[in-house]
Amino acid sequence: MTRKKIKIEAVYLPSNEPYLGRESVFHFDQIIVAALDTNTIVAEYTHKIELSDIQKAACQIIPQGVNLGLTIRELIRQAYLFGALVLVRPLIERTALISYLFNFPDKIGIWKAGWKFRERPSLSTMLETMSDKIDLKTAKELGEFFGHIVHGDPFGSQYNLINLDDGRLGYSVGKVINDPDLFEFICFNSYCYLIVLMSMMHACFPDAPHINL
Repeated sequence: MTRKKIKIEAVYLPSNEPYLGRESVFHFDQIIVAALDTNTIVAEYTHKIELSDIQKAACQIIPQGVNLGLTIRELIRQAYLFGALVLVRPLIERTALISYLFNFPDKIGIWKAGWKFRERPSLSTMLETMSDKIDLKTAKELGEFFGHIVHGDPFGSQYNLINLDDGRLGYSVGKVINDPDLFEFICFNSYCYLIVLMSMMHACFPDAPHINL
């Protein structure tokens, strides 16, 4: 049977992106809108109060996380799935970081001093603070998985594999429009961590007006 070759567009628009209509990206888009609305409220509020140290850290860390979420969304719109997957790791780190600092405010001094490698906690330790459902073993497995993706080892390379037109496997350097499982995985992780970031906005700025989570 002859494989039908699908034309890849140079630029995808919201009306023709290759994974359009999937439930995961629908939820992702909803969370993005909610995160941006909440951030707008909190950002305005921060200019009217005297910020605590944890709030100053939140003002830096949380917007970076939201920005990464938006970047991931645009990458998956253009079908650059591997690049989007790589960016999930720093999104996770910023989410875990603000959660850790909120739960351990006595550690804010390490943050203010530059968050140096030998002094800051591991990602797995920070991830534990995000939910009582995440134990250290699960947190380590999550960190190790995305570590493989970021550092380019043989395990991580399998997430860049594609089926070539002649039936062989190859490694993508561009758009991937026929890997819905990877797409779903990226969307699910991205919107889950954006939800946590939104909850941290509420936790760090409980008196900000009209935050509905």
